[in-house]
Amino acid sequence: MQFTRRLREPVMRGDVTCSVRIWRNPRVKVGGRYPMGPGAIEVTSIREIRLEDITPALARRSGFQGVVDLLKVAKHGAGERVYLVEFEYLGAAV
Repeated sequence: MQFTRRLREPVMRGDVTCSVRIWRNPRVKVGGRYPMGPGAIEVTSIREIRLEDITPALARRSGFQGVVDLLKVAKHGAGERVYLVEFEYLGAAV
């Protein structure tokens, strides 16, 4: 799982613990560890949500200023399904 440059530090600090992704199919799995900086993130939950479920509060929790800001980054390829991915940063001890 990759993040835009501006989100990397907040993810590593633990300020951002979820991400909204628009994919054809899930590209991560619960329990999966994905490299991030000197450590990794571990996916703790993934579930499909509706586009209407993306609120300003969820956008801010994901590290964005608002829904429009999030949607500019969330879509990957030809995907149409919306996923909420929850994770934790494990740090360099991984």
